[in-house]
Amino acid sequence: MNPATLFDIRGEVAVITGGSGVLGSTFCRTLAAAGAFVAVMGRRREPCEAVVESIRAEGGEALAVPCDVLDGEALDAAARHIEATLGPVTILVNGAGGNHPKATIGPDRSLFELDPAGFGAVFDLNVQGTLRPCQVFGRGMAARGRGSIVNITSMSADRPLTRVAAYGAAKAAVVNLTRWLAVHMAQTYGPHIRVNALAPGFFLTEQNRFLLTDPATNTLTERGRAIVSHTPMARMGAPEDLSGALLFLVSPASTFVTGVVLPVDGGFSAQSGV
Repeated sequence: MNPATLFDIRGEVAVITGGSGVLGSTFCRTLAAAGAFVAVMGRRREPCEAVVESIRAEGGEALAVPCDVLDGEALDAAARHIEATLGPVTILVNGAGGNHPKATIGPDRSLFELDPAGFGAVFDLNVQGTLRPCQVFGRGMAARGRGSIVNITSMSADRPLTRVAAYGAAKAAVVNLTRWLAVHMAQTYGPHIRVNALAPGFFLTEQNRFLLTDPATNTLTERGRAIVSHTPMARMGAPEDLSGALLFLVSPASTFVTGVVLPVDGGFSAQSGV
């Protein structure tokens, strides 16, 4: 393979769910800078439009698509709009997800007081919010026999973290779903449809900021400091740290890669703590 085209995704059409978030917006800008036409999907139009404007300012092509990934009818309508505007979708990045205070335990909430509705909401957002876009956009990939899906999981999928029972369980389910989909899509619809996952280490986002920083001082909490101390690279990740791994998974560079979970964690998963 020509090294010059190894990471070439020019002209591909990419949908990024959660595309207006901290990590999702970086995914959008990364793929747009590499030449893909990007559909920025999020629940609110204004943040999506802001990402689109930043992409267009750099010479890229993007479309704002306000949509709730848990709304099947809205997803179907979004898929029709994207295909009519940008073309058939060949890349899907499932960045929608996150945690919620009601689904965590702590000094004010024990395991026995964990809110079932909060737990279910986090599980639905991360698992159903990954599955449903795979169904909607994967249908076109199956019909055409090509495409790349990248799901976003977490360190907590394999190494459960204290307090975040719902989030860890949900991301573990995303890992299992990713592997199942990789096999199913390749065996049923062709070997040129690939499904992989990124497992970020610790990045500050709007969903986890309440756990990792003190809003009064804007410094790391005890939990945040513990995470950094268990990360050999001794820092939180920056969103751009995910760009290379994402580009690898959606490009011809990973033609024979499917069903993998790629950690981008500063060495966290390699650290025994001793």
